[in-house]
Amino acid sequence: MNLARHIALIDELCFRPFPAEHGPSDVGFSGPGHHVAVLESGDRPDLGPAGRAVTVDQFEKGRDAVYELLASRWGDTDPYNLQTVELRTEREEIPEPWAWLSHQAGVAWLWEVRGTGRWAAVALADRDPSGCVQLLAVVTETAPP
Repeated sequence: MNLARHIALIDELCFRPFPAEHGPSDVGFSGPGHHVAVLESGDRPDLGPAGRAVTVDQFEKGRDAVYELLASRWGDTDPYNLQTVELRTEREEIPEPWAWLSHQAGVAWLWEVRGTGRWAAVALADRDPSGCVQLLAVVTETAPP
């Protein structure tokens, strides 16, 4: 895990223009008003439950390290409960990228990035037991719901 690279990418996404259409990007995907970057990916969903647990543990430590660096800059924050957001998607329109992120991760750490009009979030996508575990960064102009 390269923490300096992750922080530099998050910084860059805080100022990168948003595209007019949804599509892949050099770091993940982007759409109107948001960027999603895959900071790390556990490419092996076939490791079984024990291997997956080890991967999740490693990625949680990486997420926590990214959080510490961002919290030292933007302030401490409590985890944002994305499971509640996911439940709300069943009965109301939740804006992107929050609806998508709520299906990927249970919690996110997020900050309003001063002077940019954007929000930055770090989350561990581990909700799909058959999918890869991913450490994600999201930068969006849409406030969390």
